[in-house]
Amino acid sequence: MTQLANRIDNAAPASAKPVAATRASGPFCGLIDSVLVHEPVLEILPGAVSIDIAQSIWTWVTRDLCADVFAQENLSNGTLMAADVEAAMPEMLSRMKAGLAQGQADLEGARRLSAQLGGEGAREQLPTVMLALRNRSLLAKAQAFGKATNTITDENALGAAMQAMPLQDPPLAALVFQAAVGQVIHPARLTTAAIKLAGAATEVSVRRTGLGPLIDAYIAHAQNQLRFFQITGPFADVDMVCRALERFNRLVRALTGYLEFQRGSHSTAVLSLITKQVSDRLEPRLKEIVTDLNQAMRRRAEADRLDTDKLLAAVGGIYLLATVRDCRDSLALNTVFEQAWNQSGQALEIHIQRNMDLFKENPEDANTIARLDAVIQMAQVRFSVEYAETLKRARQAAERRS
Repeated sequence: MTQLANRIDNAAPASAKPVAATRASGPFCGLIDSVLVHEPVLEILPGAVSIDIAQSIWTWVTRDLCADVFAQENLSNGTLMAADVEAAMPEMLSRMKAGLAQGQADLEGARRLSAQLGGEGAREQLPTVMLALRNRSLLAKAQAFGKATNTITDENALGAAMQAMPLQDPPLAALVFQAAVGQVIHPARLTTAAIKLAGAATEVSVRRTGLGPLIDAYIAHAQNQLRFFQITGPFADVDMVCRALERFNRLVRALTGYLEFQRGSHSTAVLSLITKQVSDRLEPRLKEIVTDLNQAMRRRAEADRLDTDKLLAAVGGIYLLATVRDCRDSLALNTVFEQAWNQSGQALEIHIQRNMDLFKENPEDANTIARLDAVIQMAQVRFSVEYAETLKRARQAAERRS
């Protein structure tokens, strides 16, 4: 722990934000947020704790163990500070340890503890939560390390820093890597450094070196992107979906693009399951893109009205389609993507020509201008910036002629 702390202190300063300024925004007032993951959690991975389970444990602590420690008024109105939890940490951990011991004494104790926590899953992750609480300062330093790796390109330096992790303590190493990877922008850099340390580009070799928690953290963070792929309605946050998809792709490619996994390994099975879930959530939206485009461009002969919802959905769909193209190696959408990509290109060509002709006939029509602006924007994403610039010049020429 000291070795890692020293390396991180030299690499990047810790946050200057005082603990006392942190209000109760989640389980344990945010002290272990860096290792929490959101539902859906298809697979519980070492070092990653479901935020729902952490909340159940926090409720157990404040309700059953420490009702005399934390003011219920502060808990209910959200004014409990992280500093309050810090001050009570020794007593809280002591009571949690006693509660866990009772739950491990016999089957009846395990049953009672599971009931108090709200399920076996919470009881099973209770030791992990306690370990994270004990090492909360190390988790903060791990985050600083993860952020520092974004500016370090020397594989030897990265390898030395990773070797400073508590690799001899796998449960703690899992938490540290989980916290660190959340700040890593270029995960492939850590993978190449791990391969150099392992001496071979295989999962088995990397795990044998003690860096298996890095692989698990990548998978956990990839799984944590699932929550963003709810793409329904015209006001779905497409930018957020695209960012999550790009993040998912970087994490998965940092593994599958650099490491050889044994067929039938646990990592391969989990990656396949997550990939299927992501693909299944994206597929219905990809199938709607061409329909949205055609409906957005539909012009009514009488009383023409601009369908802004469909126009927004069409533009967002093209942006999503382009992101899927860039991330397709990490997805199982080849057939659906190819169909949507080809059909959207054909449809855009038709609508570009049609709206350009309408604009030449009546350059003052507001609906035509809006549709033409939209198809040019989509053409820039679907085809190229150069093609979009050509269309803009053609529109300007038509304006001058009119």
